[in-house]
Amino acid sequence: MDAATITTGILQIATVLLILALLYRPLGDWIARVFTSEKDWRVERGLYRLVGVDPRSQQTWQAYARGVLAFSLVGVLFVYALQRFQAVLPYSLGLPAVPEGLAFNTAASFVANTNWQSYSPELTMGHTVQLAGLAVQNFVSAAVGIAVAVALVRGFARRGASTIGNFWVDLARAVIRLLLPLALVAAIALVAAGVVQNFAGFTDVTTVSGGTQSIPGGPVASQEAIKLLGTNGGGFFNANSAHPFENPTPWSNVLEILLILAIPVALPRAFGRMVGYDRQGYAILAVMGSIAIVSIAAVTWLESLGLGTAPQLAGSAMEGKEVRYGIWGSTLFAGATTLTSTGAVNSMHDSYTPLGGMIPMINMMLGEIAPGGVGSGLYGMLVLAVIAVFVGGLLVGRTPEYLGKKIGPTQIKLASLYILVTPTLVLAGTALSFGIPAIRADVEATSIWNPGVHGLSEVLYAFTSAANNNGSAFAGLAANTPWLNTALGVAMLLGRFIPIVLALALAGSLAAQESTPSNAGTLPTHRPQFVGLLAVVSVIITALTYFPVLTLGPLAEGLV
Repeated sequence: MDAATITTGILQIATVLLILALLYRPLGDWIARVFTSEKDWRVERGLYRLVGVDPRSQQTWQAYARGVLAFSLVGVLFVYALQRFQAVLPYSLGLPAVPEGLAFNTAASFVANTNWQSYSPELTMGHTVQLAGLAVQNFVSAAVGIAVAVALVRGFARRGASTIGNFWVDLARAVIRLLLPLALVAAIALVAAGVVQNFAGFTDVTTVSGGTQSIPGGPVASQEAIKLLGTNGGGFFNANSAHPFENPTPWSNVLEILLILAIPVALPRAFGRMVGYDRQGYAILAVMGSIAIVSIAAVTWLESLGLGTAPQLAGSAMEGKEVRYGIWGSTLFAGATTLTSTGAVNSMHDSYTPLGGMIPMINMMLGEIAPGGVGSGLYGMLVLAVIAVFVGGLLVGRTPEYLGKKIGPTQIKLASLYILVTPTLVLAGTALSFGIPAIRADVEATSIWNPGVHGLSEVLYAFTSAANNNGSAFAGLAANTPWLNTALGVAMLLGRFIPIVLALALAGSLAAQESTPSNAGTLPTHRPQFVGLLAVVSVIITALTYFPVLTLGPLAEGLV
């Protein structure tokens, strides 16, 4: 690789890191103020009166969880209905109703903050469904994740309390005070970068060669902004952020990476402020940053090596990558999108080298905690911190406490169940796809375009993406089939809401405790030793769970 390419890549990474560092404190402090303020904005008060919510009332974790589940169920039904009635909606662009199986999969996907797309968006969804259904869910599903994270933080911060906040207030504030203002600014910046924003349908144009091509338009920049800020990932076009209408230039590529990472990186600061201990936020950020740097360096190095017959003959591993971004711009985006729960892509992960393509898969298998999705990354890392504190206490003979809360059998049971949910869904879904003869025959005949070891990797990637609510794909897999639409849809819903309920139960158990003063036997959780322990625990849990299946897929393909 030539020196100019390396220099450009380093400058991209340095720019992203610098801007994130500048945003960390002001954005994190603002998030903390949003969820600790006693004052309601006028528009919020009107909304509370409309839906009959008392903003001063507090909820137990059970009531909070019921609110999350009820709101999300209504979202699934609404998005499903919009798709089924698309043909009679305005701005349908003449597109027919979305078939039942695909409509269920898409509704589950967007409500679960996954944005898995088993279809070509510009040929399947009209503007009304895109705006009223998908874009709206991009806001509220992201807000649900933030609300759950804030509720868990309150569990650590409160003492002897039976409540963890009010879901409806947290939801409204996340949308009105955080996501909407940031999305507005981001959309304007994207339009300035050349991202399309209009209400045009399809425009027929004459190509240079004299042929005719139908060019789609639409309100892309507005959806692109919240797709990235909310770590949603669903593209307006089938090529997602590799499409020039969504991501036209190298600098828009850097901007989109920043939008993906901004809120997840700032949330540890909000955590530190809300628990009254800034160094705890820095410790969590250090773990997230360490894992992210290693991951992005690994995938960039592996793709730069260009291992494999085809890349060696071509001179580089540029298959599936846009020349305007190159390897470094592509792998930086791939790392950001799979280390969070975004799932947007500016290159096709299926075309990465076998070992290079394994890294985005592992990023999702980690639980997307570095820095993770909006909200989900923070509460996932805090659950792992509970486990790390317990393990560390056992190793050195110190009391397992975290932020003044004792980590006992109840907390460990909830944390253990949390980390078992997604591996169970991933491994069970992959096993059923190949273990049941009729399903295997359908998957191999219809879905897998690259048979053999790589075909296993494609199915494994799909269930990993669905259960971890990422949404990216090894694009060689045709997933719009009855089995995959149903199985992936179920995996997305269970992978989203079972961990949420467990995290809220953990919040309730912690909030009910009184504070335990630190003493000589308390394990310090803000020092480098704990940062290292938490990072190791995060990686080992993943390695022990997924290593066997990785040896059958990407490792087997990459080491032959």
